[in-house]
Amino acid sequence: MSEKENKAIHPENPEKLKDIKLGKVYKTAAGFEAVASTAKHILEEMNVSRGFIALQKLNQVDGYDCPGCAWPDPDDHRSSIAEYCENGAKAVAEEATTKILDPAFFKKYSIAEMSDWDDYKIGKSGRIAQPMYLPKNGTHYQPLAWDEAFKILATHLNGLETPDEAIFYTSGRTSNEAAFLYQLFARAFGTNNLPDCSNMCHESSGVALGEQLGIGKGSVKLEDLYEAEVIFILGQNPGTNHPRMLSALEKAHKNGACIIAVNPLPETGLSAFADPQSVSGMLGIGTTISNIHLPVKINGDMALFQAINKLLILEEEKEPGKILDKKFIAEDTHGFGEYKNHLMQQDLDLLAGTCGIPLSKIKEVVETIKYSNKIITCWAMGLTQHKNSVDTIKELVNTLLLKGSIGKPGAGTCPVRGHSNVQGDRTMGIYEKPWDWLLENLERNFGFIPPKEYGHDVVDSIEAMHRGECKIFMGMGGNFLSATPDTQYTAKALQQCDLTVHVSTKLNRSHLVTGKEALIFPVLGRSDEDLQNGEKQFVTCENSMGVIQRSQGVLKPISEELLSEPELICKMAIAVLKENEKIPWRKYMGNYDAIRDAIEVTIPGFEDYNKRVRNYGGFYLPNSAREGYFPTETNKANFSITHISPFHIKENELLMITIRSHDQYNTTIYGLNDRYRGIKNERRVILMNREDMDAHNLKHLEQVDLFNFSDGRERVARNFLVIEYDIPKQCVATYFPETNVLVPIKSVAEKSNTPTSKSVIIEVRKHSK
Repeated sequence: MSEKENKAIHPENPEKLKDIKLGKVYKTAAGFEAVASTAKHILEEMNVSRGFIALQKLNQVDGYDCPGCAWPDPDDHRSSIAEYCENGAKAVAEEATTKILDPAFFKKYSIAEMSDWDDYKIGKSGRIAQPMYLPKNGTHYQPLAWDEAFKILATHLNGLETPDEAIFYTSGRTSNEAAFLYQLFARAFGTNNLPDCSNMCHESSGVALGEQLGIGKGSVKLEDLYEAEVIFILGQNPGTNHPRMLSALEKAHKNGACIIAVNPLPETGLSAFADPQSVSGMLGIGTTISNIHLPVKINGDMALFQAINKLLILEEEKEPGKILDKKFIAEDTHGFGEYKNHLMQQDLDLLAGTCGIPLSKIKEVVETIKYSNKIITCWAMGLTQHKNSVDTIKELVNTLLLKGSIGKPGAGTCPVRGHSNVQGDRTMGIYEKPWDWLLENLERNFGFIPPKEYGHDVVDSIEAMHRGECKIFMGMGGNFLSATPDTQYTAKALQQCDLTVHVSTKLNRSHLVTGKEALIFPVLGRSDEDLQNGEKQFVTCENSMGVIQRSQGVLKPISEELLSEPELICKMAIAVLKENEKIPWRKYMGNYDAIRDAIEVTIPGFEDYNKRVRNYGGFYLPNSAREGYFPTETNKANFSITHISPFHIKENELLMITIRSHDQYNTTIYGLNDRYRGIKNERRVILMNREDMDAHNLKHLEQVDLFNFSDGRERVARNFLVIEYDIPKQCVATYFPETNVLVPIKSVAEKSNTPTSKSVIIEVRKHSK
């Protein structure tokens, strides 16, 4: 496109305000409102018959896996009425819509015009029905045949000076089969540049758990929540992000578990839950979920758990043998003595002040849990997106090690994943730092020498594109621009590329900020029926708890031009790499059992893959921590010494955390209402403590601009409305992706390199028109 038109493109949501409406803040999640919202979203996107079929088969054994979150399905009984949540239904409505973006749509709307739309309007436009191409200096996408699209891709890839000039990004909704083929294609091409959305969410969890326990995954099963005595929910809002988790927490609470919510904001889903499948739930009568809410300061979790752990050790000294699991510590852990000495040097009053929870309250928590040894810690991105995230997660694990709360029923680690197969992608080898065993297996099974040098993760990829070192960006799903930090910086990085390629179902902002040329490859969604050579195919996914299960779409695709992701990858590989006896791409795209056979001989834990995945509910992958052994360097679970590093916030600064609204999943905006927080028809808001509003001379609903000045560069998000909210002093909350522009590209978590989207230092100033 022309330089003039390129400057007109907004790499983020336009700064327009709507007519905001504020209502009551709900005290109970789900209930009748969830049912009504589900019906509304489904009927807006499709007819009753298609909607009924879509929901009937959602998360069923003979149906398809939810394209939303990775919360596990029950191992035994699944509800025939609704084995899904409100936001899962919204995800299906978005994907299964019958609104089609045909060539006439793209002829009518230029890139510049669509860039003036907000993310909600862009996402609601409809499904992309055919391959699209944006030529150099073009202003509109143009339709083209698949063969021509593959030819353009092959010409660009094969014209690179080195394979490392290409980036192959992956979203978490890609199936196991597609993920395996994608990493095989990238490595056969010659690069380990395989960033994925894990780099931006649970990478910190994987690093911490891998170093301490020897496996970068959670250790619990769903049934463990029902047996737990104590469940910590940290940095997570399950009522919006993983609503089906509420059913498990409700059952745990009824079974006697003490549920402790650790979160800067009071969240409705952690307060009470009205099960919409019960009469009382439909009437809005809720069941209590959390017994205790600890309104911790942003990034105060490490200090809180250091205080808890020190107090547990002191209680053990008062009652030897009754508080800590000394046998487990002696036989199965390493480093307890050094860890204890470190904690004894910590000042409890300083720890309490750092986390923002009165020491008296922390002592009450310790009194509540000190005799319990079935403890589960659940966490999400509220913990993983800080500079010290890896160490914070290690401090949670220290608690479990003190209590022997791992490798036994009702206890363990539970990092709650986002996208429905983000964990499966990593299992399949989507990783920029490949394991030696994976490279050896690829070489043995497929007859090529894969690259051994580590590739780029997400942040590294952005930096490399910005420097002009990477010429081609390919995104297998997702909305890379809106999901990543430092929006303006990332936009310029993408515009440096010669070609950007997005494998997508629907239009998103990443299609509007492109390289010199751009391609959109439209594919089947999770709910779409997949026929290859006249035979129905299914794919598989891995949920948060390590279950591999099948997923088979049931809906008629909205266009005959759509390819499945496995078929697309195979055809790309044939176009770029040519035919290869050692990698039978044509065989793989014709029968997905052949892909699973290849996975079986390459990835450990997939013995008898095709047979076991056809069993009811699939099968569990091996999990060393669950089974009670720890393949670390010490062959034991390791205590870890962590150090608190309080933020030094100046008088005119605030610490910002980015959050989701209830009408949102990741970067997909389903609507403009945040029902549980009482905010309707607006997303450009900043939630502030009343005392901070007074200190900054700000009124309720006053218009402000938000600034970040890290690295000596001004970043600004303009035109936000101040809303008084119950949040700790000097802490504020805003929705992403609207404020991703404020997240500095160079501010990342130590070891995991995850962007620090949950701890951004900002200044708030009255809006300048």
